Amino acid sequence: MPPVFGMTITAIDNEPRTPVWGDMSIIGLIGTAPDADEEQFPINTPVLIRSSDADALEALGAAGTLADAVKLINAQLGELQAAALVVVVRVTAGADTAATIANIVGNATDTGVGAFLQSGQLLGYTPRLLAAPGFTSQTATGVSALTIANAGSGYANGTFPLTATGGGGSGFAGTATVAGGVITAVNITSPGTGYTSAPTISLSALSGGTGGSVTAAVAPVGNAVVAALAGICNRLLAHAVVDGPGTSRAAAQAWRETISSDRIIPVEPAVKVTDATGVAVVVPLSPAVLGIAVRRDAEFAGRPFHSWANQAVQGIVGPSRPIGFSLTDDTSEGQLLLASNIGILTRGEMGVDGAIADGGFIFIGTDNAGSDELWRFYNVKRGRDYIHLMCLKTLRTYLGKFNITGQTIQAIVNTLNGALRDLKATGDILGYRVDFVPDQNSPENLRAGRITVGFQAEEAPVLRRIDVQSMRYRPALNALVDDLASA
Repeated sequence: MPPVFGMTITAIDNEPRTPVWGDMSIIGLIGTAPDADEEQFPINTPVLIRSSDADALEALGAAGTLADAVKLINAQLGELQAAALVVVVRVTAGADTAATIANIVGNATDTGVGAFLQSGQLLGYTPRLLAAPGFTSQTATGVSALTIANAGSGYANGTFPLTATGGGGSGFAGTATVAGGVITAVNITSPGTGYTSAPTISLSALSGGTGGSVTAAVAPVGNAVVAALAGICNRLLAHAVVDGPGTSRAAAQAWRETISSDRIIPVEPAVKVTDATGVAVVVPLSPAVLGIAVRRDAEFAGRPFHSWANQAVQGIVGPSRPIGFSLTDDTSEGQLLLASNIGILTRGEMGVDGAIADGGFIFIGTDNAGSDELWRFYNVKRGRDYIHLMCLKTLRTYLGKFNITGQTIQAIVNTLNGALRDLKATGDILGYRVDFVPDQNSPENLRAGRITVGFQAEEAPVLRRIDVQSMRYRPALNALVDDLASA
């Protein structure tokens, strides 16, 4: 109880909070390193390194895909940037590429790319720029659709496995659902690979009935690593840069058609670097793009609202294949790939008016591979992730510590206003609005301890086209006549 004769001092702590921003520039690399120190880099375990740490790079070993990726990241860092923070996940190299891809896909929980989900808890750092260099371009022909040609009759009810024979491929798996004695649904659980024609679907696991038949269709299927990365990125609020086949425009566009995620950033082609003996070797482009991303974020104090386009790629001797590009020719290969949302590496050319630069090798890319044009630019999507993470990290302070009062609600609104005001001042967003809408905050919700506040913000879009209108200027002739007349 308070003193009968004396004083009490009570600290009032319901002021707006300083926004807490997340780090969007931590890289996550997954790949092979067969000569790595197994104690320092255990399989399927996230390990945090500074990209310039010579001891860590030595422990990683030169073989495999990870060491080259880290070197290419380092080559892109800006002035006074000593290193990038990289979460490395090492997987076992399989007997062939398909087996290694299976190891990278893992179980989506704690092995393969799923190991990135453990990074925050184990390391205190969450990667939000991911790549699996060398393992995202491979596509295959698998079973793309199943059709119930005849539902049959008299089958035992339940869900039964489907198998396939023939067609030149392997690995297909599916299920058939039976209800009321007839086949009611069929599903693909694994499309398999290598099919050159439609396989025959076997119903041998079904029992007690007759007459049923299921037919299959085959088509190119997406890369399993890309598909797995899309799901991991959604859970981490991350983006993944993925490499295309690097062989031709047609192949790149066919590969792009297998991807649909606004957290996947496709790039093309690969790049050439020199190895320790001075021989040019081909390596994936994605680590270089991640390095540019880290540099660009650092240029804006960690705020990820700016694109990585029109940036020089360092540490390479050229692209694996030339991609023609012109600022004015929409039929150039580079423009066609960009129209397919594929970022490109092109060469600067002195004396060529439509070139992107006078020299060097330049990355151009602004898009993700999603289907929503409202969130087409990856810098806009990453910027909104940045705001969402701020909400999580900042507003959690109020939970459980405060009762719902007008003062508490105003403090939350003021916190959001302050954070978005700062982003507008730095040009990261064009405008914003924060609302507490009475209709969305019923007495019942308030009594249950729930409030709803909303914000609207408009991220600044990247400038990717300038239209210059060129016209004659007749008033200049009138002025000339007037000058002559007055003379």
